[in-house]
Amino acid sequence: MSLTPKKGTVYVVDDDEAVRDSLQWLLEGKDYRVRCFDSAESFLSRYDHREVACLIADIRMGGMTGLELQDKLLERRSPLPIVFITGHGDVPMAVNTMKKGALDFIQKPFNEDDLLSVVERMLDHAREAFAGHQQAASREALLSKLTGRESQVLERIVAGRLNKQIADDLGISIKTVEAHRANIMEKLGANTVADLLKIALGSSAAAKVPA
Repeated sequence: MSLTPKKGTVYVVDDDEAVRDSLQWLLEGKDYRVRCFDSAESFLSRYDHREVACLIADIRMGGMTGLELQDKLLERRSPLPIVFITGHGDVPMAVNTMKKGALDFIQKPFNEDDLLSVVERMLDHAREAFAGHQQAASREALLSKLTGRESQVLERIVAGRLNKQIADDLGISIKTVEAHRANIMEKLGANTVADLLKIALGSSAAAKVPA
């Protein structure tokens, strides 16, 4: 048994047992964690969005097709990277799936090295998406600590409004604005206005706020 950490989870959704077994053998041999499903429906009922994972799915399956599965994941705003495998080589279909965000499209019988390369690329995307999701969740948790009035003040600070302008906007005194501002800084753990903006704006603020 390998003592190295698993590289990530690969979901395999295919109604062909032989294909599932083949992919599981190949990927587990490269130290990936593999979870196989014989239908899109069973996958959706057990998919854990908190995992760093990617999806290999057949396009043509009984019940929900791979294309319909992709649409369901898009509806859920899932960042799960997808590669489709098919024995039909339908190029227009391939173009359609990739326009919707699929990372690749591989025909059966697939080249093992090519598939492994695609899986690693997908997991790289998954790690980035997971890190972004964690940062967003942390940011939302911090912002949820603010009262409604504090959120209004923060919105105006981010917009570059001065204390006097914020006071005029909200019909409150400058001292009250200053008190709200101090509370906001404390609740968000910000030491400077730059820190405050980075938290309020998220990762997009990094390029806008001076170090």
